[in-house]
Amino acid sequence: MNRILVTGGAGFLGSHLCDFLLDRRGEVICVDNCFSGSKENIRHLAGRPAFEFIRHDIIHPLFVEVDKIYHLACPASPIHYQFNPIKTVKTNVMGTINMLGLAKRTGAGILLASTSEVYGDPEVHPQTERYWGHVNPIGLRSCYDEGKRVAETLAMDYHRQNRVAIRIARIFNTYGPRMAVKDGRVVSNFIVQALRGEPLTVYGDGKQTRSFCYVSDLIDGLHRLMESEDLTGPVNLGNPSEFTILELAERILERTGSRSAIIHKPLPQDDPVQRCPDIRLARERLGWEPRVSLEEGLDRTIAYFKEKLNS
Repeated sequence: MNRILVTGGAGFLGSHLCDFLLDRRGEVICVDNCFSGSKENIRHLAGRPAFEFIRHDIIHPLFVEVDKIYHLACPASPIHYQFNPIKTVKTNVMGTINMLGLAKRTGAGILLASTSEVYGDPEVHPQTERYWGHVNPIGLRSCYDEGKRVAETLAMDYHRQNRVAIRIARIFNTYGPRMAVKDGRVVSNFIVQALRGEPLTVYGDGKQTRSFCYVSDLIDGLHRLMESEDLTGPVNLGNPSEFTILELAERILERTGSRSAIIHKPLPQDDPVQRCPDIRLARERLGWEPRVSLEEGLDRTIAYFKEKLNS
């Protein structure tokens, strides 16, 4: 039985990953400081003998014995990572150094959860892994964007210098149950506003595009990348179907039956105009592509938030 560490394991993605790994007979150590994650996300796992939760901040060293490390720890929405930008940088840099050091000591394979934000406001569309990005290094988003870029640098240098077995996943917009009510990301924002009968807040003209990957598809992609033979990455993981923000708002209004209005506010600094992954590498090397349609994924996510808001 593999002993697997999941940092950020009480978060939205991390908790789903813990479920996935336990269902495949892994022994899972979940580590989280619960800044943006929640113990509520993993409460259902508390009685499982192969599951262990450690409340810990990875900017401090962690001494455990593991075979694999999924390194997901870092606030991922602007409302969270901009709350304490210095801490966000520390998590991406010091936290990643600590996890790579743990991988080096134990001989564990490590998967770094990077992000499509490394592409910034892209000048290439759709974005391929060969594109180096167009990122503002001193903007409000740079604590996260540049933090993840440095994390990728560290991973590659530990691989080249110390032969650490790394995997780098560049994760595009992902959504699904267990997103926080006050998550600050567009899918959860729109669903919560629609269910509460509040206006849906669209930033800018709403013509900026995003792609939306349902959480189960993303977790499958992370697992396939970790188990791949010789693919270090980076590898884009996301849904290549592209929608404008206005299209997303209209679909959520339709599927919730809400009569909420759509209002517009100024576009935040450095908010990308286009964001869509080229997933040819994942298709060819991992046999992976998303399978859950936006409509099906939204219905599942709406059902989750209905229950959450009524509880």
